[in-house]
Amino acid sequence: MDSPSAFKNIWGWLNENFEKVFLVSGLLTIIFLITFQTLYRYIIVHFVSSAGAAVWTEELARYIFIWISYLALSVAIKKRSSIRIDIIYDRIPVRWQNASWVVVDIFFLILTLTICWYGWTQIERLMEFPQHTTALGIPYIIPYLVLPLGFGLMALRLLQNLRGQTQLCGPLDTAIAVAFVGAIIAPAVLAEYIEPLPALFGYFGILCVIGVPIAISLGLSTLATVICAETLPIEYLAQTAFTSIDSFPIMAIPFFIAAGTFMGAGGLSQRLLALADEMLGGLYGGMALVTVATCMFFGAISGSGPATVAAIGALTIPAMVQRGYDKYFAAAIVASAGAIGVLIPPSNPFVVYGISAQVSIGDLFIAGIVPGILVGLVLMTYAYLYAKARNWRGEARKRTVASLMAAVWEAKWALMVPVIVLGGIYGGIMTPTEAAAVAAFYGLIVGVFVYREIDARKFAACCVESCETSATIIVLMAMATLFGNIMTLEDVPGTIARAILGFTESKIVILLLINVLLLIVGTFMEALAAIVILTPILLPVVVGVGVSPLHFGVIIVTNLAIGFITPPVGVNLFVASSISKTKIEYLARTVLPMLGLMILVLLIVTYIPEVPLFFIGNK
Repeated sequence: MDSPSAFKNIWGWLNENFEKVFLVSGLLTIIFLITFQTLYRYIIVHFVSSAGAAVWTEELARYIFIWISYLALSVAIKKRSSIRIDIIYDRIPVRWQNASWVVVDIFFLILTLTICWYGWTQIERLMEFPQHTTALGIPYIIPYLVLPLGFGLMALRLLQNLRGQTQLCGPLDTAIAVAFVGAIIAPAVLAEYIEPLPALFGYFGILCVIGVPIAISLGLSTLATVICAETLPIEYLAQTAFTSIDSFPIMAIPFFIAAGTFMGAGGLSQRLLALADEMLGGLYGGMALVTVATCMFFGAISGSGPATVAAIGALTIPAMVQRGYDKYFAAAIVASAGAIGVLIPPSNPFVVYGISAQVSIGDLFIAGIVPGILVGLVLMTYAYLYAKARNWRGEARKRTVASLMAAVWEAKWALMVPVIVLGGIYGGIMTPTEAAAVAAFYGLIVGVFVYREIDARKFAACCVESCETSATIIVLMAMATLFGNIMTLEDVPGTIARAILGFTESKIVILLLINVLLLIVGTFMEALAAIVILTPILLPVVVGVGVSPLHFGVIIVTNLAIGFITPPVGVNLFVASSISKTKIEYLARTVLPMLGLMILVLLIVTYIPEVPLFFIGNK
């Protein structure tokens, strides 16, 4: 092979896999570190009296976590996978859709270059005034290098995207896109002063509507406000991009995602499906009932609505259609049941809310159990009655206690995950983050050595997918911290609370208004984005009328779970539509009765707090 060809192959491999090498090794390292920390506390210290606390593991894991989170964002940039609002994008011609990506990439590039530049100033300051970490004593310059290097790599990936996109669009459409960006930027650059709140919310609204990812819209609107109103020093953006995610509790998010990914890839869903089929498969609508039950089981492992729909729907939708079910009903029941995944613990939305509202994540997990079961039961009841009216019978075969026990035994490794997570947290053995890491480690061991369905290639893909998925959430939380700090400086939450309480002090009316608001927001904004933006605004309002932050966490997550099946951003609908090859508009009609039943559960959860707080008391 000649040297130019060899160089081209090496460059091509690096271009495709550079970040992935660090993501796989980094995720595996932090899972092992936190699992070791947990085992060390209870096993090694017990047998070795001279052993001290392994405090270095948490510190090292936190810094690796920050690095892989921002490196994973480069992978997400390449794939264009992000949390954004596509209302306008989906309704414009393909020509302008292509041009809109030029606009999005330029705005994204502005933010990454800003953080990269001011991140380097942090490095220069640390070079001048060296500081060292508490446990390991490593120079702070090493973890902080992620700002210039990580965001610099993002800028490089964005430039690669822009190069390809401008070639696709041609000179004219590219020039129009650049002019459009200039027109939006102009007020922030040219105006001497703009009031903070109009700048903050104005730019955030405009950027979201034109399809800029929500996390980037939060960061850019904060940057515009800093420039227009000089509310904070611009260097604050880079510093907060690091400090806002330098948090041990936030690390639970990639761990729970990894646990679900490993278990899903390891053959978990088929075993849970077999168990649910033994329990319910012989009834009217047996396969639909099995689908809901399996989604409840899988939700106790994945913590993600779309992941649940993808894993279970791929198996059950074709099976239901094959047995004579209407394909729209089959897709709708999977999409609806998939929403249970964010209610039954572990749940990423509960983790994000717990961090945002400073509420116990363990308490939130327990409080989500009853609402999750209620949603499952009402969907099962509807599926049974709907199927009975159409004479859709379950599979006629002999089911015995012995066959049920055999199915339970086959699924035993999967069923242990919620026991590890909830038992570990409520037994006082592990923190939520440690429980998540142990669950991820357990899922990896089961998938590789017990079920033996995860090979090296699938393992690498699982790690990259987990990092990429969690990175979009992590950067959203980082940028929301910037956005939220300006809201706090301007007393936005307090002003809104006083305005609503001035309008009415009725707890019933206020909760009804907030539910309506959250249901509307859930139709166009992704759940995690809504939580990080709305929690600091609405929490003072509900606390003012006597609702506990814990109870409100269940209300907000139940609302936003319903958002998973409401167009135009109902991601569960899109996943189910893709699997079933059905039109989204017809699927949306079929899901309406199920949507109504879920709203009924929401009202019960809202107005009867004893229901969600059944297992933990009135906290």
